[in-house]
Formats: sequence, structure tokens, C-alpha cells
Amino acid sequence: MSTYILGIDLGTTSIKTVLLEFSSRTVVASYSMQTSSDIEDNSGTKTREQDTGRIIDTLNQCIQKLPANKLKHVTRIGLSGQMHGVLFWKAQSGCDWSSRNFFIAKETSQLITWQDGRSDDDFLSTLPKPDSHLSLATGFGCVTIFWFLKYRPKFLEGFTVAGTIQDYVVSMLCGLERCVMTPQNAGSWGYFNTSTSQWNVEILEAAGFPIHLLPQCIPSGMLVGRTCMDWHGIGAGTPVGAALGDLQCSVYSCMRTSTDAVLNISTSAQLTHAMPVGFTPPSSPQSDSPISYFPYFESSYLAVAASLNGGNILATFVDTLMKWMSELGSELPESSIYEKLIGRALTQNASDLNVLPTILGERHSPLSLGQVTNISPSNLSLGHVTRALCHGIISNLTSMMPAAYLQKAGLTTVVGSGTALARNQVLRQEVERAFSQMSVVYGQNADSAVGVAMVLCDRL
Repeated sequence: MSTYILGIDLGTTSIKTVLLEFSSRTVVASYSMQTSSDIEDNSGTKTREQDTGRIIDTLNQCIQKLPANKLKHVTRIGLSGQMHGVLFWKAQSGCDWSSRNFFIAKETSQLITWQDGRSDDDFLSTLPKPDSHLSLATGFGCVTIFWFLKYRPKFLEGFTVAGTIQDYVVSMLCGLERCVMTPQNAGSWGYFNTSTSQWNVEILEAAGFPIHLLPQCIPSGMLVGRTCMDWHGIGAGTPVGAALGDLQCSVYSCMRTSTDAVLNISTSAQLTHAMPVGFTPPSSPQSDSPISYFPYFESSYLAVAASLNGGNILATFVDTLMKWMSELGSELPESSIYEKLIGRALTQNASDLNVLPTILGERHSPLSLGQVTNISPSNLSLGHVTRALCHGIISNLTSMMPAAYLQKAGLTTVVGSGTALARNQVLRQEVERAFSQMSVVYGQNADSAVGVAMVLCDRL
């Protein structure tokens, strides 16, 4: 009888679930769905929050779409999700299992995401220096908690536990009173030393940080507990893995050899490769460097050029066009606009219009906003603008981690993945142009939901 691993990825814009057949390591069923969970910010504080209840409702719908006869034979559950963000909840009352087949969110905060911008440079400059090689940035969990501590301390008093959205789901599935977190997610929060796998407790305590909100850390790839209830037909007592980062799981799903680099373009964009065995990161943050070193598995690291500007830039462009059209008294569905933009750009092999698409800045250069230069009457067509925008997204990423750097590191292949890359042929053309001296392939099942299932298949 076949058994299955359930892999779940709680992304910034969508949730994906997969069933991986254990013995063959093949995906036998999958389902994904947009969460539509963003909360509009009218406060002027640049908040980026999502509705926790809507996220969990979407998760339940995704699980329900998987074959019931296979869910009964799930033997392990793995979760990955968006990193850096923070969710608060109350121990023992963070969800409601009264339906008996699934839980709904209860007594939680909204999810403050990695895109949150409330902690500006002036605020960041007031925070203590971390004992970590990773720099701090707005949207990082510990930074957000510091912000609440200063500006809304009573808000924190209403909760006893904090974690990422994927940590929350693991905690609810297993009935944990305290959040358990892996170094992959802890490193993304700030104030975590990945070499020692310890929080900067003394530094944080000295600054008045609520230490009780820090999760307990265990190694990436470990089990954290067992389901406390039947869940969509998956029996109580099913082992659950500690939640992992979506970047690491995406890489795990498609990195075949040490000579592969992985390019992922979804909401944001990352270009990454594995560092040699024995590599240790610098002892302190290199705040002006575009390359960071993220914890992977077994004390190894990924070198990552993580851009804030990926598929979200194209989404912003489309949203802007839709608003202009509405003001002009005309409307087209979003999907139709994407299709037309890509179609026009495919007729335009190149453009002399230059677009620097960093409208969200970058973590290593937060004040570097977007620019459009070399504008002329001949390059303002939709084809030119879309081609230049796609070229700019790739050029920005390769300015952070150039092709020559990858080749010097002994890498020969770029494996492309991510929803934005999968559905945009123009982006793929620009990738192939940027890495023309390397082999470019597009990985099958190159996504985080598959990756986290593979981790549990391979490592337990």
C-alpha cells in the first residue's frame, strides 16, 4: 500500500499543497490557491499585514481539494512558508478545533509580513547591534517586535507566543504551547546566531525585549511533534516536521548538484547557490553587501542574492495600468492584461529603454528607488516598456550576483523556478540572455511545497 507525505507552502500570495508518494518520491496530487489575504493600509505607516483567518481558510480549502483516499495514508506532514514575518497568538487558544476535522484561527494577530515597512532607517538605527552575520531590516520578526514594544506595547501584552505563519500552523497541528522554530526561520528574524543556533538573549534582554516570545530552536529537517487531532482525514498522531523556509525548500526541490545555481522569481526574487562544506559566514553583518548567507541543512549555508523586487514589480505595473484604465473609463481583467503585455513584449526582442525596477529598494540599499532612463518617442510602446521592465528585473538581480561570480565559483547551470518565471516567457528570455555562458534549465516541480515534502522523505 502506498504512503504519502503532505507538503505545504504558505506563500506571500498563495498556498500550495502536494502529496508526494514516499517510495517513488513523485508528486501524485497538488492544489494551489490565492489567499487574497492582504489588508489595505490606510494608516500611513507602510504596514503590510495579512488576514490570518483568511490564510487558514485557504489552507483548509487546499487540503480539501486533495484526494481523500490518499490523505488517509499520509504518514508525515511538512510545512514551509514566507520567511521574516511574525504572527502572535495565545497558547492553548490560538485556534478552534470544534469542527473536529480541521481548525480555524482564533485569538491571533494579523500576520505582519516580510514586506512590512513600518520600521524605517531611523528606527533601525536605535536597535542594538546583533551578534549575527545577518543584517537587520524592516519586516524581520524581532525588528517588528521591537517596533511594537516602543509604539504599541499593550498590543504585545495580549499574546504569549510568536512565530512565522508556518510555525503557527505547526503549533496548532501539534497542540504545542510554545513555538518551535528552525534556524532557517530564526535566522530570518534577526538576532539569531546561526553558528551557535542561539538567540542573542543577553543583547535582547538588555534592550527590554520580551524574551518569552522567542521560539525554541531545533535543527532544520527534524520532527517537532504529532497531530493532536484528525485533520482532513489525516489521522491524529501523524508526525509533523518543524517548519522550514520557503527559499531553502525551493532550492532543495531542484538543486541537483553542487554546480547548480537556483534562480527563483515569485513575489520577490532570489539567486542562490550552496557554499562549500565547512564554510563559515562572517562574524558580523555586511550591511552593504548584496549577498547574504542563509542557513540550509546540517550546518551548511546558501549564498543568496535576495531581491525585494521580483514578480511583485510586474504585479505593480499591471495594477497601475488597471487603475489608469479605470480612470479612463475602461476595464480589462488582470489575466488579460498580463497576457497582452507578454504578447507585445515577445514581438520586441530588445529595448533601448532602461528600467531600474527597484521601487521597493533593496535590503542592502534601501534608498535606491526605481528609475526609467533613455526615454524616447520610439520606445514607449507596451512592448518596449514590458521588455525593458523584465530586462530590468533580471539585470538588478545579476548586479547583485553576476554570472561571472557564479562561473568563478565553479557553477555551470542555472536552474530557474518560481511562478513569475514559469508564466512569463519574456522573463525566461532575459534569464537566458543574462546567463548565456551557462546552461539554463527550468526545474520540474521546483517549488517549496515539493521541497519540504522531499526533506521529510530524505531526512527522516
